[in-house]
Amino acid sequence: QVQLVESGGASVQAGGSLRLSCVASGGLFSSWAVAWFRQAPGKERELTAALSWSAKISDYARSVQGRFTISKDNNKNTVYLQMNNLKPEDTATYYCNVNPRGYYYPTPGDYWGQGTQVTVSS
Repeated sequence: QVQLVESGGASVQAGGSLRLSCVASGGLFSSWAVAWFRQAPGKERELTAALSWSAKISDYARSVQGRFTISKDNNKNTVYLQMNNLKPEDTATYYCNVNPRGYYYPTPGDYWGQGTQVTVSS
């Protein structure tokens, strides 16, 4: 059973930085494609960043390009989302997602974390 546990969400001022973490268990993490999605109140969940199992393929939402970086540490079974120069429009609940079957993003895989809240104030 795949389980994902996120952490790192917080309230920050605009221009600040946060690093989200997602610890995975229940499978061969090193072979999984991974991603972060986010959902703001009243909006649909959207792909924020995605990374292939080899880390050779990555995709970012246009709104976060140059500010956010997704990475994974196979030794720690952990996915990270480094978020710099945060803006109020980045306020959302951020969800970790993994796909053991391959890289099909923006279509999400079957497994989700519980979400972590990021609030950016101006």
